[in-house]
Amino acid sequence: MAKIGVVTVSDTRTRDTDRSGPAVIEALRALGYDDFATRLVPDETAAIRRAIRELAGTCSAVFTAGGTGFGPRDLTPEATADVLDRRADNLSELIRLRGLDHTPFSHLSRGIAGVLGNCLVVNLPGSPAGARQGVEAVAPLLGPILTGLAGEPCPVAEPGAC
Repeated sequence: MAKIGVVTVSDTRTRDTDRSGPAVIEALRALGYDDFATRLVPDETAAIRRAIRELAGTCSAVFTAGGTGFGPRDLTPEATADVLDRRADNLSELIRLRGLDHTPFSHLSRGIAGVLGNCLVVNLPGSPAGARQGVEAVAPLLGPILTGLAGEPCPVAEPGAC
C-alpha cells in the first residue's frame, strides 16, 4: 500500500493539539492506508513548500490540512501552486461540492490539488471535520489516481474512466 504524507499547516497548533492531521490519517486508515509521514508547519509559504517537496520525494500522495481560508496568513494554496507540476482542479472542486452536503461554507476553502512528480498533492480544510470529509470526497478516485501516477494501467473498468 502507498505511503501517504500529511502536513498540518497552523501557527497555533502543536503535535499535542493538532486534530486535523489525525483526522486525515483516520480517514485514510479507513480506506486501508497504513504508512504515513507527518509534518506540522507554520502558515509560511517557504515552510509549506519545503514540507510538500520533501514528502513528495517519498510518498505517493501528500494531503495538507489548514491554511486554505481567506485570512492573511492562509497561504497553503499559493505555496502548493508554486511546487505543482500539473493542477487537478477537478479534485478541489469535488471536495468543495461534497462539502456542501455538510455545510454551506465549504467554498470558504481555497484549497487546490495537483501533481508533483509522481505524487498527488491535495489541500484540505483545516477543521478536523472538513479535512476528514475532503478525504472521503476523493476516496473513490484515490486508488485509480495513485495507480496512474505509478505508471500502471487504469484499474477502472468503465470506458473512458481514465
